[in-house]
Amino acid sequence: MQPDGAPCPSAPHALRLLRARPDIPFGIHLTLVRDSSRDRWGPLTARDRVPSLLDDDTGELFTAAARAELLARARPDQVELEFRAQIDAVVDLGLSPSHLDFHCLADGGREDILDLTVAVAAEYGLAVRVWLEPGRRTMRQRGLPVVDNDFLDSFAIDLDGKPARFARLLRELPPGLNEWAVHPSTGTEESRAVDAGWRVRRTDYQFLISPETRELLGSEGIVVIDYTAIRQAWS
Repeated sequence: MQPDGAPCPSAPHALRLLRARPDIPFGIHLTLVRDSSRDRWGPLTARDRVPSLLDDDTGELFTAAARAELLARARPDQVELEFRAQIDAVVDLGLSPSHLDFHCLADGGREDILDLTVAVAAEYGLAVRVWLEPGRRTMRQRGLPVVDNDFLDSFAIDLDGKPARFARLLRELPPGLNEWAVHPSTGTEESRAVDAGWRVRRTDYQFLISPETRELLGSEGIVVIDYTAIRQAWS
């Protein structure tokens, strides 16, 4: 599970839920970009300490559409400041995340950002979710476990025939450590109002909780784990 990144408006609510359910494993979605221009997400670090992470026109984080501009100017020392602030916002509440990940920046978007994140994660005893092949190759060379096979994002699966497609993919799942990024939501009226991808999320949810899925996992001998086990190996 990965709640909204710490700079996002829903983060306090997610953190309250996690404090009420300390048994739920979760990761921190490190956030340097906001989803759209209507979002007013700023850094947790004082703005004058991380100017390279801010859109000059708005004073907020860059939008996802402007990732290239962010990555062209972001200073590693300022990225690290903000990442540490976001991690501390979680752990200072007494919560224990299992791993770090990146919002809308695959493997951090730059090699140096991934490297500094791995170094910071080691200080906190956390794993880092790495799924692009260059990063996976680097982590393997360091003796750190990462996924063995291609990553799957549920937003890439057509809605038509989705349950059957998911079932076939589970039957054909290759041996090793695999990861699917699914985005479950019940598709409430509130979520429909703010999220154009609510149908993807609702169909993910329906598949994940179905008895057929549980039966298929068992018959195929698929063991579902979370990042707690990977964190132990990284530590």
